[in-house]
Amino acid sequence: MSAPSPVEVEPTTTPDEVTRPAKPWVTIVWNDPVNLMSYVTFVFQKYFGYDKAKAEKLMMEVHRDGRSVVSNGSREEMERDVQAMHEYGLWATMEHDR
Repeated sequence: MSAPSPVEVEPTTTPDEVTRPAKPWVTIVWNDPVNLMSYVTFVFQKYFGYDKAKAEKLMMEVHRDGRSVVSNGSREEMERDVQAMHEYGLWATMEHDR
């Protein structure tokens, strides 16, 4: 009876992939001259489920700073959020979190 032969298996991930966490994506809503501040607050409450205080804080960032990060997560989740913001008539994009 012979012992089984060792089999070489190629690694599926590189050491960098193991030690480096995946960067989450973010959804950014941008200021526009069309939508009322009250409407932007409403959208944030309705779609994201934010309470009024958080929705107003994010809306004020959009108004004051020209943009606000309104959600973060996987690429697929952020694609969904950007699409939803477009459907509400808001200007939104996504990018890797810094």
